[in-house]
Amino acid sequence: MSEVVSFTFPVEAGKVREFAKAVMDDDNPVYWDAEYARAKGFKAPIVPPTFVQASAFWRPPLPGAAQRDLRRVLHGEQEFEYRHPIYVGDVLTVTTRLAKQFEKTGRRGGTMKFTVYETTYTNQDGQVCVIARSTTIETGQEVQD
Repeated sequence: MSEVVSFTFPVEAGKVREFAKAVMDDDNPVYWDAEYARAKGFKAPIVPPTFVQASAFWRPPLPGAAQRDLRRVLHGEQEFEYRHPIYVGDVLTVTTRLAKQFEKTGRRGGTMKFTVYETTYTNQDGQVCVIARSTTIETGQEVQD
């Protein structure tokens, strides 16, 4: 399970502001106004929680994803471990690895294949900012009612 996908993701001011407004309905200037953010003790505007998910638009295909039948894939779980703030202007190195795979017998969808991906977001200074874990589930057959 050593398959890894890595790429860089620039944290752009406009995208952070759009994300905060669209996802959180939050127009807090700490997300977009550099002067305001500095007055609040930050070096630059900060990113809101879960903003790192926007990097998925930049990500190459995940390890093992091509073999899955997307008609039977479910999002099972998502967790974030926050370690260091991310600021507008940062350039993140995003590294996703296939962390674990296992199967369970289901009642309505046959054997379920669980895939856990772990993604690490590291800034340009080498600081790990966020570790995200995502679990997908692929049912073995169409779910029966």
